[in-house]
Order: sequence, then C-alpha cells, then structure tokens
Amino acid sequence: MRLLPDRATVGPNGALKVAGVDVLDLVAEHGTPVFVYDEEHIRSRARQAVDAWGAGVAYASKAFLCLAVARLVHEEGMSIDVSTAGEMHVALASGVPAARLVLHGNNKSDAELTTALGAGVGRIVVDSFDEIDRLERLAPALGRRPRVLIRVTPGIEAHTHEFVMTGQDDSKFGFGLASGAAAEAVARLRHERSPVELVGLHSHIGSQVFALESFEKAMAVLAEFFVPLELEELCVGGGLGVAYIEQEEDRSIAEWAAHVRAAATASGISAAVRLTAEPGRSIVAAAALTCYTVGTVKDIPGVRTYVSVDGGMSDNPRPVLYGSGYEAFLVREVGAARPRTVTVVGKHCESGDVIVRDAQVPSDLAVGDILATPVTGAYGHSMASTYNKVPRPPVVFVRDGRARVVVRRETLDDLLALDA
Repeated sequence: MRLLPDRATVGPNGALKVAGVDVLDLVAEHGTPVFVYDEEHIRSRARQAVDAWGAGVAYASKAFLCLAVARLVHEEGMSIDVSTAGEMHVALASGVPAARLVLHGNNKSDAELTTALGAGVGRIVVDSFDEIDRLERLAPALGRRPRVLIRVTPGIEAHTHEFVMTGQDDSKFGFGLASGAAAEAVARLRHERSPVELVGLHSHIGSQVFALESFEKAMAVLAEFFVPLELEELCVGGGLGVAYIEQEEDRSIAEWAAHVRAAATASGISAAVRLTAEPGRSIVAAAALTCYTVGTVKDIPGVRTYVSVDGGMSDNPRPVLYGSGYEAFLVREVGAARPRTVTVVGKHCESGDVIVRDAQVPSDLAVGDILATPVTGAYGHSMASTYNKVPRPPVVFVRDGRARVVVRRETLDDLLALDA
C-alpha cells in the first residue's frame, strides 16, 4: 500500500479505490491501458516542494507534462522547468506565465531561444559555448537581456543508472569544473558588454538518486567555485529517488532540501543565496498507477509463466531502458497473497518488452483480470510511443470521488493524422 497514491484505499469487497473512485468502475468506463492519477497527491507534493525549497522551485516537466499538470503545479506555487520548444509550448498554452519558466536543454536551437526570449522566459540555463554565441547574437536583436544560469558539471558520479547520471566529467550536459570550461563560461557571460545577465549556477547530478550523500559531495565541490563569484542563485537540479518496489525506501522532499541546505551552510554558502531545485519524479511518480487487462497466460513448465497485457514498452519503456523494477497486483483484490511468480510482458514485437521480470501475483490470476503496476506517474506517459502502432493510453485524474480525463486515449485515426 505504501507504493500506491496517497488516497488509495481498499473497498469492502477488497478492490482498489483511489480518491474515492472505484478503479474497476473507472476501467470499465475508460478501458485499458489507462494511467490513473491521484490529483491531490500531486498537489500535496508540489506544496511540499514549495515549503521545502521556496518560491523558486521548479517542476521538472519532463517527468510528465500535460495542460492539467502544468496548471496544477503552477496553482500550488511551483515554476516549471522545460527543456524543449514542445514543453515550453504546452506550459505557455496552459496559462503559466513565461516568467515562471526555466528553459533547459543541451542543444537549444535559434528558434527555441528566440521563442524563449520573445516570451520573456524567467531563466535560461546555458549549457554550451555555442549557446552563449547564439544568445549574444539573438538577445540584442530582440531587445532582451535574459537572466541566465550556467549549468556546471561538478564531476560527481551519483549512485544511479549510468543512463541517468549527468554530473560526471564525461557528460553531454553543462560546463565541466575540472576542465576549466565553467570558469571560462562565467568570464564570457560577465564581460561588461555581455547582452545577458548571469544570475547563478545550476547543477544536476542525475536521476533516481537515493543517497543524499551524493548531493552533499556535489555541494562541497560547487561551493568552492560558487562562493567567490558572489552570485545570487544556485540550483541543485532534481534527481531525488522514489521507491518503485517493496524493498526500496525513499526520502521525502523536505529531508532532501534540509540535507542540501545543511551541506550548503557547511560549505560556506550564504543564507542570502536563492538555493533551489527542480523535482519532477518525486512530485508525480507515486501519484499514479497503470491498469492493464490480462490477455494471455502462457506457462512454460520448468521455465517461466508469461502474463501478457494490453500495453507494454509503448506506455512504460523504463524497464527496457534501465532495467527498472515494478510491483504488480490485481485491482479486484489488493490485499490478496501473491505467491505466484510470473513475468508480465507487453503486446509488442520485442522479446525485451517486459514490464515486471519477476512479478509476485495471486495464484488465481486469469485472463480478463485487471493487473496494475504502481508508481508509473513519471516517465511513463511522457516517454510513451506508438510502437507497433499501439495508441497511447489516456490519463485520468481522480479527486473527491470523481474522475476526469485530462489526456484522451489516442485513436487509430490519430495514428494517421501526420501521414501526408
């Protein structure tokens, strides 16, 4: 139950409810696969982030972005971190003021920078010398003087999967401290004729980081470079890990912020500095679960049992990309014993299309059952594809006993919409 959304309960019949909504009824109406989000869970985490980090904290929209989420986190006081023209477009279309956006990206185009400058995006996180060249060319022509942060790679290898490590020296992101690139970037942007205003530094050491000591190490390295510059802002990025399986224990947003603030103080960073962060996964991951319908149960004696569902790597590519672990349970009987070990797989034409490698499920699991995987609110729908031309699932928000579709299910005709 601790992996389920905050307002998950078990009804008298043993079936799952979220925010007062019977999930089996929801599935009967909206079909499967379907992402079910506890709206108040997201709001609660957004408020926790603002309380812990202050008004400058930004939601990392790459975790999951749609109009409803953008409006929701903005209503709760968060800014929004966007990293592409598409994310920026969605955030602006939701009504979030441009001044509340932070633009990231290791390869921002002229068009993206022009849009950001024209709209008046609040912060641009500069990632390369090429980008400095672009800003120096574009900003004066548009009559803008953007406020920017320099992304610094501190040379810290966070304890996480290599694909989501970003703070080590060998990284496509930012300016390295050890190489002297960060110092050179500061010098260029602080030149008296620079058309941009350097207000701070940014660092991000990776995603799904459980060891808060990794942030301590990064802070110690950053402080040595940051303090003499006397800049007003320091952003430590995101990356706080969340529990996906029963054996994992995560830390709260408040614990993370307190740990980082203590490390900053110990490293000599003034309390006057605007110290902030960009949580994403920790805001939305545990707010959602994905429901599937079991279509095939294939037992290979002495080998394994495959349970095939009607989604897979097209709605959750994390197991394929990172070997990520998940739990699985039957929505009709949440508290049932789960003595049976099966491999939950998707419907795609890939042997690697695995959702849960060794899922513990009830012994009476059968074709037609609704199987759910919790903690799918981040990097599920946002990384979804239409591989094998499988339409992407809908997103349904539940709150106070009511359900509303915030992203509709893709249709077969939608799959033809871009064909010439």
